[in-house]
Amino acid sequence: MGRAQPAVVKMPIETITSSRNPRVKNLVKLRERRQRDKQGLFLIEGYRELSRALEKGIRIDEVYYSPDWFLGENEDALLRRAEAAGAHLFHLAGSAFAKCAYRERPDGLLGVAPQWRLDLADLVLPETPLVLVAEAIEKPGNLGTLLRAADAAGVDAVLLCDPVTDLFNPNVVRASTGVLFSVPVVVAETAAVIAFLRSRGIRTAATTPDTDTRYTDADLRGPLAIVMGSEQYGLSREWLDRADGKVRIPMAGRADSLNVAMATVITLFEAVRQRGGTAKPPGRGQTAK
Repeated sequence: MGRAQPAVVKMPIETITSSRNPRVKNLVKLRERRQRDKQGLFLIEGYRELSRALEKGIRIDEVYYSPDWFLGENEDALLRRAEAAGAHLFHLAGSAFAKCAYRERPDGLLGVAPQWRLDLADLVLPETPLVLVAEAIEKPGNLGTLLRAADAAGVDAVLLCDPVTDLFNPNVVRASTGVLFSVPVVVAETAAVIAFLRSRGIRTAATTPDTDTRYTDADLRGPLAIVMGSEQYGLSREWLDRADGKVRIPMAGRADSLNVAMATVITLFEAVRQRGGTAKPPGRGQTAK
């Protein structure tokens, strides 16, 4: 399973061989939301995710690594970067790493970082922002994909209203491929988000099948928030009643709905097209797949 030699780093590293080690047990606990919230920590698993966290200056307290699971040749350099940024490194035996890894086929890298909270008042938006609002998203994979779509479309902020899953779920980090660290994300109640958008003069376009306006016919230029609903129930009555406009994605087949992540990609990139066809505003770097 990859290289067997330990990574080359500057400082002495604690080696953990037992899956019963208290640190390993705590990593397993951090898969649970209750423990993440209690400890104020979350897991960042994977080379790409850890690399993007370091690039964005995310504080990483600990990195656990197992060369038995390494997939490439760049892990040593990443570990040196993490250590230089202040992370404490732990070398895990292959079996111990498998115990705490979230992925079915891990790549031997797992970080522990503090959670953070961004408030609506903290957002600094451009004159003509494009914002994504997602209400009551249930599945971590969908939430992670929404973040990835927002990053690809150059969205200025993502506002999560009353989410069922939490932002720091390991599968959100994984599905976002680490762009969770690139896009400003605020978690807030629906009423607060509506009030915030109105105070900033940002129009809202609610997605729903119950309208005659196709998303391609709506004006998605100017300060705008595209609002997506939950996988099972769609948008709440509060959003549908108070949105400035409603749009739908026409479907020719027998399916009566699209996956929320797919619908988000379609609608966001129509807004990108109408706003000049540039998915990334000047100054925002492209994200590699």
